[in-house]
Amino acid sequence: MRIVISEFISLDGVVQAPGGPDEDTDGGFQHGGWSMPFFDPDVMGSSFDEVARRTDALLYGRRTWQIMAGAWPGRAGDPFADWINAVDKHVVSNTLSVADLTWAPTSLSGGDDLVAAVTAMRERPGRDVNVLGSAQLVRSLLEADLVDD
Repeated sequence: MRIVISEFISLDGVVQAPGGPDEDTDGGFQHGGWSMPFFDPDVMGSSFDEVARRTDALLYGRRTWQIMAGAWPGRAGDPFADWINAVDKHVVSNTLSVADLTWAPTSLSGGDDLVAAVTAMRERPGRDVNVLGSAQLVRSLLEADLVDD
C-alpha cells in the first residue's frame, strides 16, 4: 500500500479543513474556516471521488481523528459520507484507548510504534492509505521517509 498525504494547506503552512470559524482554534488561531470561501464543490467533489476510488484506508493523528469522529458518523446518504464512515481507519495516539474508538472501523497504533505500524501497512497488498490533515503525523511520516505521495 502507498502512503499518500492529502492536505488543505495555505501558502504559509496552515493546515485546516474547510470547516467553520470555530474549528481548530488551538494556540489562539483566529482564522478557522479560512478556506471555505475558496472551496468549489464541483472541483473538489471530483477530487474527493478520485481519492476515495484509490484509497483502502485512512490514517489519522489523534486530533484530526477526533474532529472527524465527531463530525461524520451521524451523516449518511451522500457518497462521501457513506465512504468515509465505511472505510478502514487507523489512528496514531499515545492517549486514546481502544474504548475511545467509537467511529468504526478504526484501529489504534501507539505513537511509539508509528514506524513499525506504517511500515507494516505499506507491506500489505492494496491501494492507498490516505492521510487527511494530521499535520503533526505528516511531519513524523516525512521524517521517517514513509510518504509515497
